[in-house]
Amino acid sequence: MKLIRVYITAALMLGYSASVVAQTEPAPQASNMLTLEQAIDLALKNNFDIRLAKTSAELAANDWQYANLALAPRVNGTATRLWTNSHSKQEFANGSKNEVDGIKNTNTTASVNLQWTLFDGLKMFATREKAQALRDAGELAVKDRMVNTVAAVINSYYNVVQLKQQLRAITEQMSISEERVKLSDAKFQTGLGPKTDLLQAKVDLNAQKQVRLRQLTLINQGKTNLNQLLAVNEASISYDVLDTIPVNMNLPYGELKENFLKTNTLVKGLEKNIEISQLGVKERKGEFYPTISFNSAYNFNTAKSNQAVNQFSSIFNRNNGFNYGFTASVPIFNALNAHRNLKAAKLDVLTQQLTLDDQIVKLNTQFNNAYNDYTYFKDAFELEEENILLAKENVMVALERFRQGVSTTLELKEAQQSLEDAYTRLILARYNTKVAETELLRLRGDIIK
Repeated sequence: MKLIRVYITAALMLGYSASVVAQTEPAPQASNMLTLEQAIDLALKNNFDIRLAKTSAELAANDWQYANLALAPRVNGTATRLWTNSHSKQEFANGSKNEVDGIKNTNTTASVNLQWTLFDGLKMFATREKAQALRDAGELAVKDRMVNTVAAVINSYYNVVQLKQQLRAITEQMSISEERVKLSDAKFQTGLGPKTDLLQAKVDLNAQKQVRLRQLTLINQGKTNLNQLLAVNEASISYDVLDTIPVNMNLPYGELKENFLKTNTLVKGLEKNIEISQLGVKERKGEFYPTISFNSAYNFNTAKSNQAVNQFSSIFNRNNGFNYGFTASVPIFNALNAHRNLKAAKLDVLTQQLTLDDQIVKLNTQFNNAYNDYTYFKDAFELEEENILLAKENVMVALERFRQGVSTTLELKEAQQSLEDAYTRLILARYNTKVAETELLRLRGDIIK
């Protein structure tokens, strides 16, 4: 009867283990459960890469906010007040002399100057457009960083989930080993089995306990890596994650591949860089044209003295008035710097275009590889779902044969190993399918809206 109870317990345990594979119902959520949505929300708020990208984008937006003022005139005002205390001694040609001591003067000057560039070869208009393009590039850089970060969070989160599933599979394998120890002990006590079977069963159980400890460490390390992406305290690993990994098993290649380059955030950013470089060429071309400016000023000047140096000098003087005019600056020769700058700007456009072409080739390769991975792991997952049922039945049959004494402990151990491998392949196939799915959505830029 004892052996029968052992067999029934093992059978029930194997039936329960299907929850790791089917994932029909998640485990009850604890009060410190972290969902994927919460993890993504934390990353979008706290991730340092995203915050740095947002800061750079805000700098570009700040420049664009004042870009129109590049067309406005420049007005500057100056004011000066000067006090002097001097001594004067004069000798004239007729022999007369004049010496005055303690001459105190007060001079006040003020001016308002206006300079307005009317034409600079259209350079200022190109500069304004460039500021707008830089703002747009900053926004695209933020979205690209957000897309990559969200993808990394999804992969990291579900990595912890699959590690947790592996832990459950290991725990269930330990239950089988515990039943195997009980069965071997019962057979040894009744003289139906050798002690070596009992000792080997205990050794295998202890080995699985060690594997379980290692799996707990891997889970903690996975949580630490996730915390890094979330920009939270790396030591805060007391939270739990969900038990399931949802996978979309029907991603069509044609629909995904169609126009994916038009929505890819990296491509859009590189295209914006080309536009910025082209505007840089317009700026450099403006250096070949003359610059025409309108200038105007209002000047005010007073001078006061407590005494005159001679009868012909004044003790008070005031001048005020305004002037205006135009200035034309024509570039004639500047050591060919304008030509050098223009050539460098054109080379920058070529560099940006080559960078874009290179990335398009790489992205197409990444997309095809990701979809091939998705197809392979999806098929492998479906195969492993069937294989896990066979492996469980194999263990149950091996347990019964071992109970009846028609097989050895080695046969049961091999059946256990087959079940363990089947669980590992099944869990990894599901996780890798999710990783490939996430990569496809990342490449399309559809992972966030």
